[in-house]
Amino acid sequence: MANHKSALKRIRSNNKKRLLNRFQHKTARNAIKKLREITNKKEAKKMFPSVISLIDKLAKKNIIHANKASNLKSKLASRVASL
Repeated sequence: MANHKSALKRIRSNNKKRLLNRFQHKTARNAIKKLREITNKKEAKKMFPSVISLIDKLAKKNIIHANKASNLKSKLASRVASL
């Protein structure tokens, strides 16, 4: 266990950030799954911008890699276009 006051604070803040990152990542993954399951083009086009926004936010905060975000957005865009 950490002995310094600053180390204890760092442990607390890291844990808080980890939980927030995990929540945001899981929320985005669920949104992506829902978008992939949609078969109606109108609904998919409506949901697409919000999912892209979630992915961009994750990439901006380095929760996911920028290239992974680009890859996801590209695949989702082609999926929505093919409906």
